[in-house]
Amino acid sequence: QVLLVESGGGLVQSGGSLRLSCIASTSIRSFYAMGWYRQAPGKERELVASITSGGNTVYADSVKGRFTISGDNAKNTVYLQMNSLKPEDTAVYYCNAVTYGSKPYWGQGTQVTVSS
Repeated sequence: QVLLVESGGGLVQSGGSLRLSCIASTSIRSFYAMGWYRQAPGKERELVASITSGGNTVYADSVKGRFTISGDNAKNTVYLQMNSLKPEDTAVYYCNAVTYGSKPYWGQGTQVTVSS
């Protein structure tokens, strides 16, 4: 059983920054990719950013240039650095990991609220 535990969410003013962390209960090298998704009230869950084991990254157009995903193999942790936050970034952010066998795992989510 793989556990993903997110932290770092909170309330921040528009233009501010937050860094989300996702700690995995196993080596993140065991995953094909890890990523961050978000879900705002009344909306579908959407991909924010992902990173493969080879270091390739993908970002949603809405966060390009503002968010950065990175991983620390030694700490089994994936980060999402979020800068220039906007009220529309308000959502529950979920950590996701996908194994080489395409099995997904999800964290419990962390709330990010950006006030205007």
